[in-house]
Amino acid sequence: MRIHHLSCGSMCPFGGALYDGFSKGVHAHLVCHCLLIETDRDGLVLVDTGFGEQDLRHDSRIALFFRRFNNIQRSPELSALAQVQRLGFQAQDVRHIVLTHLDFDHAGGLTDFPHARVHLLQQELETSHQRDNWLQRRRYLPAQWPANVQWQTYQPQGESWQGFAAVKALNGLPPEILLIPLPGHTPGHAGVAIQQDDGWLLHGGDAWFYRGEMHQPQRHCTPGLRFYQWMMAADNAARRENQQRLRTLSLSQQENITLFCSHDAKELEKMQARSR
Repeated sequence: MRIHHLSCGSMCPFGGALYDGFSKGVHAHLVCHCLLIETDRDGLVLVDTGFGEQDLRHDSRIALFFRRFNNIQRSPELSALAQVQRLGFQAQDVRHIVLTHLDFDHAGGLTDFPHARVHLLQQELETSHQRDNWLQRRRYLPAQWPANVQWQTYQPQGESWQGFAAVKALNGLPPEILLIPLPGHTPGHAGVAIQQDDGWLLHGGDAWFYRGEMHQPQRHCTPGLRFYQWMMAADNAARRENQQRLRTLSLSQQENITLFCSHDAKELEKMQARSR
């Protein structure tokens, strides 16, 4: 498999380095880290979609609160569709989409790939249909989903992967791609583990937001992202527990495992350099 690390959206909230830890000005730089996987037999697989093309051209599909709070940049060239096409493929070549969760900045591109099968945890889909509080009605946006989505859902159970429950044998996908249930940010949030010849990649989605939360015994996170994680969490206790387990995994030397999350620009730069 060949893996491309893409940023399918840009958010520049007020706060600069208090959010991302490196920006010099008043605005931070957050990305939407997605993966495009070229498989030998199963076509292209997207892990998350970031914002959709319509989100980036006419952002009225996204709740006003998040448009302004996150200062979402309208850059159509960052859509997953545009980047797939720049790599020489077409939308129909994307046969599968694996979602960490259904937040607006992770699933906005579903309408750009209406023929793809969409894989996620059953709990996430059920919660997105309920939309029974203020936050859920603004984070889950059915307008971003095609009318006849080919949902493929899974229960959060299976064989163990590095001490975590893992959903294996995803329907139609290579056996090297696993869903790792990581509830907390949303009830059905998951990571996506991918086995390569030299070890494992773990796309952690929004299980953490900042590079300093991994690879060291004590958590370090900027004030802005610490607040944002707390604000967006469906279950903060579960989020903190899973984050601690992931931090312990990141310090383990038993396996060659590379972890990265969805919104850290420095992690994205590192992974893009590594893939080159």
